[in-house]
Amino acid sequence: MSFHLSKKIFLAVFISFFSFSVFAEQAVEEPQFSKTELAIRSINQDIVDLSHSLESASGDERDAIQLQLFQKNEELRAKLAAAVSSGSLDEAELLKQVNIQKQYAKGATAYLDNKIKLINEQIDSAKPEDKLALLNHYRELQHYLDSVYQASWQNISWLKKLGKPDPKLEESLREATSTRLRLLSASVEYFNQQHEFTTAQLATSPESEKSSIQLSQLIIKQRLDIATTSMRDLITIGDHLGIETSEYKRLAFEVTGSITHDLLNTQVILAIITNWSSNAFDWLVDNAPQHLFQLMVFALILLIAKGLAGVARKLVTRTVSSKNLKMSQLMQDFFVSMSGKAVWVIGIMVGLSQIGLNLAPILTGFGIAGVIIGFALQDTLSNFAAGMMLLIYRPFDVGDFVYAGGVDGKVSHMSLVNTTIRTFDNQIIIVPNSKIWGDVIKNVTHERIRRVDMVFGIGYSDDLLHAESVLNDIVTSHPMVLRAPEPMIKVHTLNTSSIDFIVRPWVKTEDYWDVYWDVTKEVKLRFDREGLSIPFPQQDVHLHMVEKKDT
Repeated sequence: MSFHLSKKIFLAVFISFFSFSVFAEQAVEEPQFSKTELAIRSINQDIVDLSHSLESASGDERDAIQLQLFQKNEELRAKLAAAVSSGSLDEAELLKQVNIQKQYAKGATAYLDNKIKLINEQIDSAKPEDKLALLNHYRELQHYLDSVYQASWQNISWLKKLGKPDPKLEESLREATSTRLRLLSASVEYFNQQHEFTTAQLATSPESEKSSIQLSQLIIKQRLDIATTSMRDLITIGDHLGIETSEYKRLAFEVTGSITHDLLNTQVILAIITNWSSNAFDWLVDNAPQHLFQLMVFALILLIAKGLAGVARKLVTRTVSSKNLKMSQLMQDFFVSMSGKAVWVIGIMVGLSQIGLNLAPILTGFGIAGVIIGFALQDTLSNFAAGMMLLIYRPFDVGDFVYAGGVDGKVSHMSLVNTTIRTFDNQIIIVPNSKIWGDVIKNVTHERIRRVDMVFGIGYSDDLLHAESVLNDIVTSHPMVLRAPEPMIKVHTLNTSSIDFIVRPWVKTEDYWDVYWDVTKEVKLRFDREGLSIPFPQQDVHLHMVEKKDT
């Protein structure tokens, strides 16, 4: 964007004036110049030419020439700095050039202050979509003004080195720098607060309003960056001038978060700690009562949720234990556990909403985390799915004796992930549900009654009918053997060493092993008394001996 003024631009006129004055004096001097002086005169001639071009330029062309003038003056200052350091230029000529630079800095400061004021007014009155273009020029002008302040401090340093200090100029720069630092720090604090406000507003605004808020946030962020950059540049000058800058350094650190060598200064560290302490105390004074009340409400909600969870568990326990539902113990435990946990989750979410937390991002985070955890814990989820299938199809219940997942024992406990089985020798084995569901499941105690299968053998020389009568008497006389279904006693196999009977009485499931052991013992005792033998496998070996003849 171009800046059109009704009069000649002050900065260009002033540069042209001091350039002409220099060359007017050079016209009567002898043509013998040093290499440094020739370079300085060449740059001055370029400034004169650019100043003439500026008079007839307009629009973007004028802005470009102004930029070239500024760059040429920076080039001139670099040559002067080298000359001051090396003494390659006559001291009187150096003093003349430095004094011209003093006047240039004074005029440039006035010009830039006026331009910055005008563009500030344009930014304030412009539409949000037009402010970004204006801010680019505003940033450029601020950068030029910062450079002019740095040049002013360099002028003071040159004069001191040349033995011509200017206390008034130094004091004037100190006052101007101090004033501008105060204004910039106020701008930084204001724009930083505005940026935090728009960030918070953006998080809670509907989608239809977010675009305008984002544009405002971008504009504020750019203005904050411009003010912060200028303040940090002036802090360096302020340190040279003896201005107390610890508070400004503290502010720059808090806004940018950049760790620089300035933080090694104890005054800066003390300022940061003091500000943090003050902010913490102010926050406690302003917010502690409210947050304490919210915490009390949160704790009260959790207590209520705990009580309701207990009530829910009792109600669900009473409901699922109804005989009409015919639920397994595992299914009952599952519903009771989930009812209490569900009430707890609802209570916690209500409590979090009461202390001001937005639940939508939390629930979204849980959803994303669920997907990630799902990929990471595929085996665990397969156990979970298998646990649900076991609960639905109910192949066994707590207290059943089962063969599942390659393990024999009594089901002690079951969760959605694994099943705990207590073996007959009192070992605890935890089996993943996926292994149980993917293998054969044998439930030994699922039915109310069981058949005891036993085999007894007698010798071929024993009385078959008598043995059958004895076995029948043993089985029917046992009090735990059921009368219906009837026991089965049959000759089963004619083995190589014995005649085998199958003995199959029916008993209650819980009496299985007692009947098995009792009948086995009684068969041995009765067979001994009745003269019936219990054969064991045997084999006759016949040896044929060959006698040797006498030779």
